[in-house]
Amino acid sequence: MLEILIKSSYLLAAALFIIGLQRMSSPKTARSGIVWAGFGMLLAVFASFFLPEMHNLGLIILAMALGTVLAWVSGKKVAMTDMPQMVALYNGMGGGSAAAIGMVALLTVAAGGDTGHEWNTTTATLAVLGSLIGTISFSGSIIAFAKLQGLMKGQFIFSGQKLVNGLIFAAAVVLGVMQIFELNLFEIVLFFVLALVFGIAMTLPIGGADMPVVISLYNAFTGLAVSFEGYVLQNESMIIAGMLVGAAGMLLTQLMAKAMNRSLTNVLFSNFGAAGAGGGGVEGTMKETTATDAAVMMAYAERVVIVPGYGMAVAQAQHKIMELTQQLLDRGVKVKFAIHPVAGRMPGHMNVLLAEAGVPYDLIEDLEDINPEFPNTDVVLVIGANDVVNPQAKEDPSSPIYGMPILEADQARNVIVIKRGRGTGFAGIENTLFFKDNTRMLFGDAQEVANQLVQEVKQL
Repeated sequence: MLEILIKSSYLLAAALFIIGLQRMSSPKTARSGIVWAGFGMLLAVFASFFLPEMHNLGLIILAMALGTVLAWVSGKKVAMTDMPQMVALYNGMGGGSAAAIGMVALLTVAAGGDTGHEWNTTTATLAVLGSLIGTISFSGSIIAFAKLQGLMKGQFIFSGQKLVNGLIFAAAVVLGVMQIFELNLFEIVLFFVLALVFGIAMTLPIGGADMPVVISLYNAFTGLAVSFEGYVLQNESMIIAGMLVGAAGMLLTQLMAKAMNRSLTNVLFSNFGAAGAGGGGVEGTMKETTATDAAVMMAYAERVVIVPGYGMAVAQAQHKIMELTQQLLDRGVKVKFAIHPVAGRMPGHMNVLLAEAGVPYDLIEDLEDINPEFPNTDVVLVIGANDVVNPQAKEDPSSPIYGMPILEADQARNVIVIKRGRGTGFAGIENTLFFKDNTRMLFGDAQEVANQLVQEVKQL
């Protein structure tokens, strides 16, 4: 009877996970989706305490309490600008946890112990696979966190790097295969060390422009690792939850790569986002404007499109931008927000910021829907976005971003760019939009500039 209740709880938890994921697909229902999935996880964890093989309950409860406190405190304190780093870090913790499960299972059997579950070739294979993928996700996500946090800067590229990385991965795979047939304590440890090193080596040369795709990929890795280790533990909730996360992560990774018009192998092995990359030279000069002139242009426009980017996140300007938007709407100006799939530092970064500021969902448009409207737009306000509006993607075949779909802001009658300085974006490529005849630069912190625009519009 108890076993039936536990299995039924896992089934219900799986249903809640699916409902939660489905609701997370829309900004309108995303918050409730997180709650549904959260209840599913709570149910799965609670049911697991009644498994016959459960032991060390005191340590488990202590670990859960510590994790809950740390997550609550960090979740409350982390700034929205640091959310991508937090996602990368937490994702790495998930991969590391799955790898730890595999390591314990492998070491236990190698030492002659009993895992409490059937151990055969299939179990050993999935334990090794989950350990390999989870370990790579763990160390790779830590490097992604360090890069996004600014703890790691510069290029990490050297001659023959791909060959070295390939040899490390091959060595880890060979050792893993060996453990499937005959376990050896030293080889198990070496296997995990090589997997850790490969995760680091694989992520080091990947630049910031590709981080949204990398974070999605490691999210998929973590889900697969959890699912594989769930089979090792014969835990249905882990298998189902891991498969859902893995599938969702892989789908998101493919969508992000498609949004950049690049293959996943190109993202992982081309060093596209490395600092210093760039296309050809840029002719012309940047033309500056003032907050007063920019406010007049928008206040008396018929259509305005706002393109948010990481600069808005850094300055935490989303609330001021929403205040400016409301003023323009009150004056009868038609305002929309244009969101590129890879804007910011993680998938959905801009959507989260705009939702936090209370921007109505019907004002937010995706790339495919908004691009045809740019030629009929009076003013485009670009806030810190760079690579996602760079015309080099259409005009310069020598550019690393050539062929990447962009927000075609350059097609509008007027473009105003709020930018802190004259530097390049995360891809290290000069943006030819800034030198176009219809573009004016408004230099300064996005929140301060947005506040000036708000005050100027009020006075008109």
